[in-house]
Order: sequence, then structure tokens, then C-alpha cells
Amino acid sequence: MSTKGITRFDSQRLTAGPAGSARPSGRVLEKYGCGPIPLLGTENALYERHLVLDRAIDPKAASARERFEAFSRSIRDILAERWVSTKQAYEQANAKRIYYLSMEFLIGRSLANNVSNLLLDPVVRQALQDKGLDWLELVEQEPDAGLGNGGLGRLAACFLDSMATMQLPATGYGLRYEYGMFRQAIANGWQQENADNWLRETDPWEIARAHEKVEVKLNCSFQLRGGSFQVIAGRPSTLFGIPFDRPVVGYGGRTINTLRLWAAAAPDYFDFQEFGTGDFVGALGETLEAESLTRVLYPDDSTTAGRGLRFLQEYFLVACSLADLVRRFLRHNADWSRLPEKAAIQLNDTHPSLAVAELMRILLDDAHLGWDQAWDLTKQTLAYTNHTLLPEALEKWPVAWFEILLPRHLEIVYEINRRLLDETRARFPGDDGRVERVSLVEEGSQRQIRMANLAIVGSHSTNGVAAVHSKLLRTTTVKDLAEMFPERFSNKTNGITPRRWLLGANPWLAGAITEVIDEDWKTDLGELKKLKPFAEDAGFRQRFLHSKREAKVQFANWLKRSSGQIVDPDTIFDCQVKRIHEYKRQLLNALRIVVMYNRLRTSPGLEIEPRTFFFAGKAAPAYHLAKLIIKFINNLAATIDRDPVTRAKLKVVFLPDYNVSLAERLIPASDVSNQISTAGYEASGTSNMKFMMNGALTVGTRDGATIEMAEEAGEANLFLFGLTVEQVQGSRGWYSPHWHYENEPETRAALDLIFSDYFSRQEPGVFVPLRDTLLTGGDHYMHLADLTSYCQAQERLGSLYADRAAWAHKAILNVASSGKFSSDRTIAEYAREIWKVEPCPLP
Repeated sequence: MSTKGITRFDSQRLTAGPAGSARPSGRVLEKYGCGPIPLLGTENALYERHLVLDRAIDPKAASARERFEAFSRSIRDILAERWVSTKQAYEQANAKRIYYLSMEFLIGRSLANNVSNLLLDPVVRQALQDKGLDWLELVEQEPDAGLGNGGLGRLAACFLDSMATMQLPATGYGLRYEYGMFRQAIANGWQQENADNWLRETDPWEIARAHEKVEVKLNCSFQLRGGSFQVIAGRPSTLFGIPFDRPVVGYGGRTINTLRLWAAAAPDYFDFQEFGTGDFVGALGETLEAESLTRVLYPDDSTTAGRGLRFLQEYFLVACSLADLVRRFLRHNADWSRLPEKAAIQLNDTHPSLAVAELMRILLDDAHLGWDQAWDLTKQTLAYTNHTLLPEALEKWPVAWFEILLPRHLEIVYEINRRLLDETRARFPGDDGRVERVSLVEEGSQRQIRMANLAIVGSHSTNGVAAVHSKLLRTTTVKDLAEMFPERFSNKTNGITPRRWLLGANPWLAGAITEVIDEDWKTDLGELKKLKPFAEDAGFRQRFLHSKREAKVQFANWLKRSSGQIVDPDTIFDCQVKRIHEYKRQLLNALRIVVMYNRLRTSPGLEIEPRTFFFAGKAAPAYHLAKLIIKFINNLAATIDRDPVTRAKLKVVFLPDYNVSLAERLIPASDVSNQISTAGYEASGTSNMKFMMNGALTVGTRDGATIEMAEEAGEANLFLFGLTVEQVQGSRGWYSPHWHYENEPETRAALDLIFSDYFSRQEPGVFVPLRDTLLTGGDHYMHLADLTSYCQAQERLGSLYADRAAWAHKAILNVASSGKFSSDRTIAEYAREIWKVEPCPLP
């Protein structure tokens, strides 16, 4: 078997151990109902039959992509009977089900994860050895699924993994985007957006269920004229939602749940007369309009057309998903009053908030229930997770759009609002300001529906995703609604699945952990606390450092192979990887590097631990300042690389097209995790948890879940800095970035260097907007207020790194304290406290 270049569990877990250890593969396959059929190696094996029967080719002539598809379909064959059995068990038990609605599911690649969760490693190891197949080649043929962009979608994917592992009856609902957000490339330092056509090749994991399509009715039609779609108000139209199902394999393969993704399609209609007279595009107009609905993740929200498409996408997700789950409910239940006993619908952020109006429409118009009963059932069935405190992320949609597309839903929203405002006036007489703030309708030049308010009012539960976020949500963002409905608000701190982010991504550390505390941590991450005594063990500290260096070497080798970039694994790997946004403060990190660069320029003999700074993340196409920050980071990198004084001690690398697969390589290799958002702006963060679980030390502000990480590990084992939430809020009225510029020499020197075009000699003036942001515009996200404190924290970190034993001690304590941040713990809290759902184990 070829293992050249194989990294992570792709090879480590598949090549470890003697070859003979894989021989009982038949019994493993029989566990999934496959009987004696081998995975590959004979003409009747699953793999060979897929190559011959699906592709009609000689297996010896198959391309790498064809081998990947055949192998993936073979794994799908193995899990298929268990997948069917899971559905049957839920049907027979008439179990209460969880329905998780999310506009994003950032699931990454599926092949390696499914093999691991099915415990098929020995089977696959033997098959690869016998056949001489290259595992890395197979894995690399699979694109990351373009179904999400950032933490919201990755959280949803982790939650699905945990629900399946915990044998909870659950279905994820999302949209089947043909194109992901975009493929990011860097040209002359600038972000370039290219189409992410991840479905260009057949996806071997999905199964189309055209016979289970649902009908979605709109109060308008669309017409293709002059190359663009025009809305025709008052002419109703119909779309179809076609479900595509993907297996969600729980660890151990006991339960296999379903992620159901909706693709939009037109009715079976074709205007032959238009086609026959030469208007080919016009004849296909309805089909083009329908299919465009799920064409792309996150249409450009800087345009009215882009925002309108997003609004329609959100309703399409809600309408399809509710129609599907109601249809399932009615197969076994004739009494509508039992709906909350059989369905728990979780809204992942404000995007699916139209579920409130849609479920009311179903109960009023289709089930013919009275308002009071329908409203009670809606509230009992729905629950809402808020993921942000940023006003622009609390969606508001124009009333005019409801009038054109969804007039019945607008009637329902108005009636909900009338009753809400009556209740508010009765409970708080004379408080007109409160009445205005809680209203579902925002008055102004353009009247809008406040979707977060609708979600809170129309559900029995609203939760934040970290303790500080939940507190700010209750006391600031939606304070009036929280005072009206205090019993509905709770906190559910986010988590990540240890199966993908430790067991799968970091076999070196996972192996070291299992050697000393056994393997129960894979499904009970609290077991990691047993590692704490080993922080005192010199032998284990050495083993930990060895596993970290192995991950760094593997990453460096992969980076050189894939991009030609060379990094030194003996430097500190200092990382910040996340969506590019001002509040996440990649610019603060870059300013810190300029300060270090200036120190070396003025004192070339300065002794510091050499560092490699990694940045990764995408900027929204219309977010021009975020794209300029990417440009600055790349110009900074090029300048340092050209400088013989500093390049031996500093290196900056921007990794393009950040995705799950890249994160799985980089995070295990990282020494330092930068979690430096302005305090009070990050809801939770989950990359912080991934870094902690993989033994990186955190440099961070007291924000989001980083606060809870410090509580678990002890503040002494993180490097915290900067203003607190209270200090940010308290200084908002008088904060002046000019004070820091005038009174902090290193801050002034860094900014002067940037604004002198030192980093943009060929493009003078390109970074003027950074001056506007940091000085002229008032530095809203307080970069300069925290810069000195940030640099001091980094100095402490550098000093500690020089003492390898002390560094390993803190890092091991971080890993041992990461148990709270398992998505299993989070899902257990949701299931117990919000959904009231019990496991439904299979026989």
C-alpha cells in the first residue's frame, strides 16, 4: 500500500498495527448487515462492482476520481441497512424527534469521517493493503461540501454528529447549494472569488428522494427579461423542494441519522410554443428561476436582488422542512395537540425564523385550529438559538417583500404583533418606548419585520451560546423581551465533536491520550480530566511535545507539497483562523506583527523565539475593508520575507480558501490560538475550543466561550489581555484612539510605518482606509486600546515557550480541561432542558 504523504488519521489509524489485526473484517461488515460480501479485492466485492456496474470500466483503468466514488459508495453500501434500520426504529417507536433547521452545515469531507465513526478502520486498512490503493489519493478527491461558511455551519455539523452518537432521533434540514460561498484565491495580495462548484462531480453520499418532494407556494411569479428576473406581483406560482438525503453516522455506527437538503425545482412545465418560436431562454424561464434559488450559498447582500434571494431561500428552507416533518407527524398521529410531544424544532439563528409564521399558517389554514390552540402549539414546538449580538446580523425583512411574496404570513405576523403589543401595554402601562422596542414591526421610511423578535415571541426557548453572550442577550440586545418572558431564556455553551477534531484530526495526540487514560474520552470528553496528573509527568510531557512536533512536520510537508510554501516546524506556529471581520480583529494581530517587526528593525540582535504567523479566512465579497485587511496581511508577509534582518525570526502566511479540511491539518499543528475579538462581540467561538482540545495555548480577550475556557483551565494557563465587556461598554462615549497614538510610542511607530506606504510602495495610498478606521473613524472595535496589552501577553507567551517543560505543562492542562466543550455535553443539555427528547437506541 502506498502511504507516501498521508497525514492525520487518513493514514495513522489505517496503517497502525500489524496487518493481521484486520483479518476479522467479515464480522465487522456483518454488524452492518452486509453478510460475507467483501469490501474490495474480488470481482464480486463492493468496490469492484461499483466500478464495473456504475462506470462500466475495467477497475484497473479507473481514474482517481472514479476510485474515490466507488470506494465511497462501497462504504455507503455498508451503512445502508443500518441507516434504514434507524429510520424504521424511529417510526415503530413513534419517537419524539428533533428537527434542526439551519441555513448552513459545514460538514467538510465525509469519507474519512464515516470510516472512522463506523469503526471500519481495520477493514479499510486491510483492503488498502490488499489492493495497493493510496488512501490519501482517495480522500483528496472529495471536495469539502459547499454547504456552509463559518462557525454557524460547523457547529450545526458537530451537533448532528453528537445527536447520532447519542442515539437521539434527529434530522438536520438545510439547503443543497450547488455552489458554496466561493473558492478564495489570492492575487497580488487581494482576495479573488471563484466559483465553488463542489457538485460538479457526482456526490456519492447523497440520495435524491424525488418522490418525497414538497410544494411551496408563492404569491408572485418571476419572469426572465433582459437577462434578469423580474417579479410579477399578484400572479401566484409554485416551486418544488426535492430532498437529497445524506447519512450522519454516529460514532460506533449504532445510529445513522439523516441530513436532508432541499434543492429547488420548477413544476413539470415546459412552454413548447415559446421554445418553438426561438425564445429558448424564455421557455426555460421557470426552470431557471426555480433552480437559481438554491444555486449559491450567501448571495451578495449588498444588493436588493441578493437580499431578496436570501429572503426567499430562508422561506424555502422553512416551508419545505415544515411540510416534510408535518407529513411525517401525520403518518402516526391524528391529534394535532400531540405535535409538541412528537416534534422539537430548533431554529439555528434567525435565518429560519419564518417557521413561526409558517407553522401558524399550517395549523390555522390546513389543520383548521383556532388561534389560541395554534399559537400554543407553535410556541411549544419551536425553540430558537441566537448566535450574535451584532445588530446587522439580527435580520429584518421589508414589509413590502412580505406583501408581494407572503401576504398570508404577513397577516399572521401582524396578528401576533397586535396581541404582543396589547400584552405589553397591559403589563407596562405608559411605557411606549418598550412597546416600540418589542414590536415585531420596525417603523421607519421602510417598515421591516424584526425576525429575532418573531423567533423569541413564537418559541418556548431562546438560548445564547456562551455564558457572557447569553447574559448580554438578556440584559442588552433583547432586554425588554427577556423581562417579559424570563423563563424562556437560557444558556447553552457551544461545543465541538471530539471525534472529528481530536480523534480524527490529531492521531498523534489522540494516541498519546488513549495510552494513558484509555479510550472512553471519545464519547465522554469529561474523561480528559484524568490527564491532569500527567502534566506533572516528565515522560508524558515529552510525549506531548513529540506529538505536537509530528503534527507540525506533517503540516509543513503538506503545505510545501500543496502550495510550495516552506515553513519551519521548529518555530512557534501562531494562528488566527476565522471569518475576516473587524470585530474579530485580524487587523489587531497584524498591528502586533508590525510592532514586533519594528523591534527587530531597530534591534537586529533582539532575542525572540522565531514565529510563523498563520492567517486564514474569507471576507464577504462586498465587505471591502475586510478584503483590504487581507491585502495588508499579504503585503506585510511579502515585506518581511524580503527583509534579511527579520525573515529568519518572523514569517507571515495567509492560507487561502480556509475550510474544514485545512482546519483539520492546521489546528493540531498550532502552538498558539489567537481569540482576540473586541470583548462583547463574539457570541461563543468554536475554533477556540478546537485549538484548546489540540494543545494550543490561547491568547485571548475575555469574550465568548474563551471566558469559560479560562474558568475550566485556570486563567494562569491562558494569556488573557485587553478590555473587558464592561470596560468596552463604559468607555464607548469617551474613547479616543488618538490618545494611544500620541502616548504609546510603539503604537505610533507601527501606524506611521503603515501610513508611510512602507508596506505598499508600489500602491501608494492603498491603506488609507485603515487610517480612517483606526484613527479618523474612531476605532469602533478598539484595536489601539488593546494593542499594548496584546503585545505584552505575547511577550509572556514567548518567554514561556523557551521553557519547553513549562509550556507542555500548561498545554496538557488545557487539553485536560477541554471536556466541557464537547458538543455531546451541549446536545445533552438541549435534549434534557429544551427538547425533552430521549435516546431511541436500535436493537
